[in-house]
Amino acid sequence: MSLWSRISDALSALASGEGLGAMFDKLRKPPELTVGFAIAVIALGAKMAKADGLVTRNEVTAFREVFAIPQADEKSAARVFNLAREDVAGFEDYARKIATMFETDSAVLTDLMDGLFHIAVADGEYHPAENAFLERVAEIFGMSKRDFAALRARIVPDADPDPYTVLGVDPTMSLDDIRKAWRRLVVETHPDRMMARGVPEEAVQLAQTRLIAINKAWEEIETHHGS
Repeated sequence: MSLWSRISDALSALASGEGLGAMFDKLRKPPELTVGFAIAVIALGAKMAKADGLVTRNEVTAFREVFAIPQADEKSAARVFNLAREDVAGFEDYARKIATMFETDSAVLTDLMDGLFHIAVADGEYHPAENAFLERVAEIFGMSKRDFAALRARIVPDADPDPYTVLGVDPTMSLDDIRKAWRRLVVETHPDRMMARGVPEEAVQLAQTRLIAINKAWEEIETHHGS
């Protein structure tokens, strides 16, 4: 059964009057966590679309920055988006429930934030309201300001992203310590590692763009560090 069929089944199981928040309380163990991850990204993406006022943008196009969505399954993704957009629950309520759902592995929350950043820039802009939204979600997820800055530097268009910020390291660190930080990021970004912590196979395309950014940053640092 495809991810999107499982999402459709999970939505159909909601009791009358239940919002998506109830879903996050139910999808807390493998293999349901992969469904929970996808719903979490789409639901928070919908709340973020409301934050910047662009509720009419093509949500399926934006979510394709994160997920492989067959045309036949577009309705399932759009249904999650519309339920979240219409839900009276605020995005902070969602974020808290999602943080609890993945409390045993903070790395998957970083993956989730990675997906949200990709959705934020899918329309070619990064709105201040989107930045404020993501900062608050990251705070609820327990993400440090340094890690948030690293994610932002990897994804948000910038004429000259600082390579040290991209790797989340301090320029005063030794090259050997920076190398260790880079290698740790490479290991954490391996698709197999991502899927093991709950990221659905349909979303591991995130790994490719992340690896490009962190490898480029390392190459620049290795060439110029201390010069």
